Amino acid sequence: MPLLDVPLIMLSPYRNMDIHGLTPAQIEILEMISFIKSDEMLRELKQAIASYFAQLAQAEVDRLWETGELTQEKWESFRHLHDRIPYN
Repeated sequence: MPLLDVPLIMLSPYRNMDIHGLTPAQIEILEMISFIKSDEMLRELKQAIASYFAQLAQAEVDRLWETGELTQEKWESFRHLHDRIPYN
């Protein structure tokens, strides 16, 4: 198995830790975060994650536009949307 295919948890000193309630993906992310050693690395990781989710959102907007589920009229209506959640 190539090293890149090995989950980081396998390389971690925390691999025997009892981590109930977390998915394998969440554990993998926690392991990656353990390698962050500076504020700059943390900023870069935050930017990478933000970019990833922005790309997902843009892909979904593009899909909705191409299928006609999102139109210019609907898009413009978002500019005036003032939905509020009642906190009763």
